Amino acid sequence: MFDVDGIIERLQKLNYREALAYWIKSEEEEAEFYRELAERSRALNLPESLIQTFERLSRDSKRHARELAREFRESFGVEPSSDIPPLEVLPVLNKLERADQVGEVLEAAMESELVAMNAYRTLAEKVGDERLRELYLKLSEVEKSHYEALKREYEMLGG
Repeated sequence: MFDVDGIIERLQKLNYREALAYWIKSEEEEAEFYRELAERSRALNLPESLIQTFERLSRDSKRHARELAREFRESFGVEPSSDIPPLEVLPVLNKLERADQVGEVLEAAMESELVAMNAYRTLAEKVGDERLRELYLKLSEVEKSHYEALKREYEMLGG
């Protein structure tokens, strides 16, 4: 696992432009994360609803990244970039090697989304810039919706 507190500390120091670039990178990496989970789930013959949930989360994240990147380029005239690792993509992919591991993978993915949701909410409370506060609140809501989608699948699988 990586240093969540260290990431939060770095995020707290960002201005709006840097935070938006971070969000774009996070969404891109989250899209890839859920795409890979969908592929592994399909290879393991896991339930179709789970595969579809992972695919939907991947599509949503990819769409968010595209929309935000367009907004970033229009606002700042450059391509976004960030070197801060995303909170949402904890290293859980390698845990999904057998079908009987899906419960623990979903638990880890849900935990990752909760950590991100709470971290963004905390950041929203700490920053002084109103645009930054709104950005972090939006991020928190996005992660909450991801958590809820994963939780529904977890419960359907008997978790």
